[in-house]
Amino acid sequence: MADATTMKRRVFIAGGATLAAGLVIGFYVRDKRMGPAPLAKDEGTLFEGYLRIGADDSVTVLSAHMDMGQGIYTGIASLVADELDADWAQMRAEGAAGNTELYGNLAWGGAVQGTGGSTGMASSFTRYRHAGAIARHMLEQAAAAEWGVPAKEVEIEAGIVKHRSGKSARFGELAPRAAAMAVPTLVAFKEPHEWKFIGKESLRRLDTADKTAGKQEYTIDVRLPGMLTAVIAHPPLFGATVISFDAKAAKKIKGVVDVVRIPRGVAVVAENTWAAIKGREKLTVEWDDSAAEKRGSDALFAEYRRLVREGKGQIARLNGDVAEGLARAVKTVEASYEFPYLAHAALEPLDAVAWKRGNKLEIWGGHQLPDAYQSLAASVAGIAREDVILHVMMTGGGFGRRAVADGDIVVEAVATAKAIGWKAPVKVMWTREDDMAGGRYRPMYVHALKAGLDRRGRLVAWRHRIVGQSILRGTSFEGGSGTGGVDPTTVGGAVNLPYGVPDLSVDVVATDVGVPVLWWRAVGGTHNAYATEVFVDELAHAAGKDPLFYRLDMLNESPRHLAVLVQARDVSGWGKKLPKGWGRGVAVAESFGTVVAQIAEVRVLDGRIKVERVVCVVDCGLAVNPDIVKAQMEGAIGFGLGAILKGAITLDEGRVVERNFDRHPVLSIDEMPRVEVHIRPSKRAPRGVGEPGVPPIGPAVANAVFAATGKRVRVLPMSKTDFSS
Repeated sequence: MADATTMKRRVFIAGGATLAAGLVIGFYVRDKRMGPAPLAKDEGTLFEGYLRIGADDSVTVLSAHMDMGQGIYTGIASLVADELDADWAQMRAEGAAGNTELYGNLAWGGAVQGTGGSTGMASSFTRYRHAGAIARHMLEQAAAAEWGVPAKEVEIEAGIVKHRSGKSARFGELAPRAAAMAVPTLVAFKEPHEWKFIGKESLRRLDTADKTAGKQEYTIDVRLPGMLTAVIAHPPLFGATVISFDAKAAKKIKGVVDVVRIPRGVAVVAENTWAAIKGREKLTVEWDDSAAEKRGSDALFAEYRRLVREGKGQIARLNGDVAEGLARAVKTVEASYEFPYLAHAALEPLDAVAWKRGNKLEIWGGHQLPDAYQSLAASVAGIAREDVILHVMMTGGGFGRRAVADGDIVVEAVATAKAIGWKAPVKVMWTREDDMAGGRYRPMYVHALKAGLDRRGRLVAWRHRIVGQSILRGTSFEGGSGTGGVDPTTVGGAVNLPYGVPDLSVDVVATDVGVPVLWWRAVGGTHNAYATEVFVDELAHAAGKDPLFYRLDMLNESPRHLAVLVQARDVSGWGKKLPKGWGRGVAVAESFGTVVAQIAEVRVLDGRIKVERVVCVVDCGLAVNPDIVKAQMEGAIGFGLGAILKGAITLDEGRVVERNFDRHPVLSIDEMPRVEVHIRPSKRAPRGVGEPGVPPIGPAVANAVFAATGKRVRVLPMSKTDFSS
């Protein structure tokens, strides 16, 4: 991606012109069946699918990426606003879907629309500035034509189009004429010093007011005429299927309208959610569990430990001769680390609404993979793909859970509505118990590492084995990029180890377990950063070196890692004496193109860990919205802390034990540490921020706990370790 500062260039834009990434950037009005709902006559003018200017002067950005709290709507709107010279009060945003040429994720190659991998801003940075610059040019041309003046004499300031003669006009007045103007072939981007919104600290998020007032609408809030609500009786064991069911008692519950079988279970359809839940409680289902996963967590971990010793791994990275390097080492160090299944546990459980009218099917939901869901819904409904209209809702958290290759909740909603003969719109709701026991977890893993040190304690050989399930196996994403066919989501954070090691290997033993797994915020980095960064700390201890300076000595070939670590050292007060029972730990990790260093200060009192302070330094390229970057780092730290301190999904003979927050506690407000975020200035193009704050927090805390107690935490969550002695 080009340097973010090289803005003052002429960009070729032609009507219908296809750019290298496959994006059609020219202005045209799309088939309304494939995008946002058609405009009312007085609602506004659509500019080529990326922005809409209303009669009230509002500028609505049609976002290619859904907002699940990460603030991408605000980020994309700021790109448009700067190039358009709009007033921030004019800006709005909503999700768009249904046209891959317009909305394909450019960070993924542009062939599919989706939000994930912290790619929203990287995918949007250039094309949405294009949209703003083009719209600005066309508004200026419209004003010039209307006033009979040269276009070069027209300027826009804070949403008002002006001429030195004193003439002025609002966006809404000029938009209809502007939309009819010829599409420019050349537009210029603003220079960074001209930006009023990009890179500014004080920009107010678009969703702040509605969320603060409780007015923000989510899928759970959707109400349609005659709408019914359904809950699904899912198999009690992963892999079980329905043999038969008895709905007599369920149908006696007041408000229950129907009970129908769908591919993933039995749907109880009712006039309201409570009636559906009570009806499900009375439902009797006979399950076939002959092919179900019946092993418990203890049995699975025992098998994983055996595979660490005996399994045949696939090589993900190999440099030099690790066996020879270990044989030459003066000292070797070994350690293993164990990670449980983890649930996403988003605040808004899974939900979707399906309503078929005539041959058009509308679906409301947190559509993280719109292209896939549109195709899946069309297949279930038996209609053409272009007859499926997706309404992309703001979502109460996702963390990867709403990006599912088989479109689980969307397919359930469509299948249920179809099973009742399309007689009413249907909202399918998952309860918290459905969510926690529904699978799609971050996989469980066992890691085994061995390293060799020379006489001076320097790292000379490194062997890393990872045992766990592949997230991509059996999905449409299988066969993606990865060394030697290894699932890249398994090894992220391990194969890109930043330290200089002459002899290094990383291999993976993929396991066959019937528990459905999925990406979880920061994916492979969540376990690989923990294993590698805690192990590096163990190596520093074995070498008798300060753990931060030990890292610095190995980062000569990783300047970004070196820079964030040096800044973290300087701003944290590394080396200053802490009170008794306190410890300080460090970790650095790269994920999704962003490098983050964190230093944690931890107090261990009466066996209880309290994280008091976290200093976070982030290099994410150009920080388009610094306040959002800080918020994402803070949120990621809280999210990661809850997981490493007490998060786990365990199985008892295949059944999920933790079915609600009483058994699966999240981080409480009094457990949140003081967080200090420092963003490194950068001229690089923007990279991800939604996930990269998660990987370093676990190892930083674990290393701080060791500094305070002398105990290494190799089995997560930390609540399993006794720190009382």
